[in-house]
Amino acid sequence: FLPQTITGNFANVIHGLNTNHLTDLIIQRSKRMILDTLGVGLLGTSTEVCQKVKQYSKIYSSDISSTIWGHLDFRLPPLYAAFVNGVAVHSMDFDDTWHPATHPSGAVLPAVIALSEAFPQKKKISGLDLLLAFNVGIEVQGRLLHFSSEARNIPKRFHPPTVVGTMGSAAACAKLLALNQMECKNTLAIAASYAGAPLANAATQTKPLHIGNAAKHGLEAACLASQGLQGNNQILDMESGIGAFYTDYNPQTLPTLQSYPWLLDRQDVAIKRFPAHLGTHWVADAASSVRRKLVKNSDNLLLLDKIEKVIVKVPEVKYVNRPSPNSEHEARHSFQFVACSALLDGSMSVHSFTSDNIQRPALQELLCKTQLQHPSDNKPSFESLYCEVTVLLRDGSTISHRCDTFYGHWRKPLTKEDLEKKFQSNASKVLPAEAIEGIIETVYNLEKVEDCSVLSMFLSGQSARVLPEKLHL
Repeated sequence: FLPQTITGNFANVIHGLNTNHLTDLIIQRSKRMILDTLGVGLLGTSTEVCQKVKQYSKIYSSDISSTIWGHLDFRLPPLYAAFVNGVAVHSMDFDDTWHPATHPSGAVLPAVIALSEAFPQKKKISGLDLLLAFNVGIEVQGRLLHFSSEARNIPKRFHPPTVVGTMGSAAACAKLLALNQMECKNTLAIAASYAGAPLANAATQTKPLHIGNAAKHGLEAACLASQGLQGNNQILDMESGIGAFYTDYNPQTLPTLQSYPWLLDRQDVAIKRFPAHLGTHWVADAASSVRRKLVKNSDNLLLLDKIEKVIVKVPEVKYVNRPSPNSEHEARHSFQFVACSALLDGSMSVHSFTSDNIQRPALQELLCKTQLQHPSDNKPSFESLYCEVTVLLRDGSTISHRCDTFYGHWRKPLTKEDLEKKFQSNASKVLPAEAIEGIIETVYNLEKVEDCSVLSMFLSGQSARVLPEKLHL
């Protein structure tokens, strides 16, 4: 009798978890994540980077095809549908963020939705099957992130979704395909060879590919394992396996299946109100509060010539320190840009990152007056970081505000109404109102939906005359 390996233990849990293990809180939190991710992905289909990957992916045609979100007349093989929809989800850095740091939903949801459409007509995938696979994919990411204390901080070298997201997508697809334990081990091993991308491509059009690739590669790994392809069946145990990405890798076995404790039960995700790096959300809240204090007595106009200097106290995160961003992608990864935008406008939105807004003279002038400071107690962790914005005026007075928890953080989650508003605002850029209502209705009732292909139908923009009989509510 051999002692069980970590990899064997993971395979056992992936294979063994069933829908009875899902708790009410898990179902509620994951539905919020799913709805938010669909909205962000639908909005993202209109971005330049998404147009480019759609064009590229048109060279692949196949008998089996899956929906490209927001498109009635364009479908792709499941692998490339997962890729394009994954890119769309992260194209504006608008998708959810977890702790330890990663973007959990975007790597998993496009893969399981694309895969669910590839099953033969007679093998329907239910909403509950989809919820279970999605949560298996989220859980695997969370567990892997807890195998390193480095992972608790905002990353420095590689982008986490390219590692844990690829593994999570693979686990979710293995679950949906009902692979056996040996095939689950091989899925993880194959996925590990697709993992990893350097952080240097943050703030460029390439960063969204990280999420698209995680979705696609996880799906590919599960499909290859289902064909009998083999890999190292101790991939999670070895320093030369997933341990290669962390200098302090310390894997643990998962809890037993009796009453499985999900990480999402104890740690919710952050859902963003505007499309930019999560660290900038503290900055936006602090700067907006400073603006409110500044304009109280000047007819809501920010008088730039009265401002001597703007000081922004944030943790030291090199790739979000961009004093003069030139593109929307750089602006989304700039503490300075978000501070100045929120000071000028009082809030942030999708519109804040247009090139007209980035280039406006008032913003450029304010950027020149802005400097970052990195207090030693301000740790680069999404759990504990803070932001303090101070404006020094010409007359010698100062106005400042500190934000410890922004609205949308897991400690201060969006209300159901605000989450829905965000979804509707994002989805309405690409889908008709009926399809949007159909998605909301389907996601909120996912555990009762008999055939989740109805979700893909709405995502393509079809409006639902078929709603009641498809949903079987």
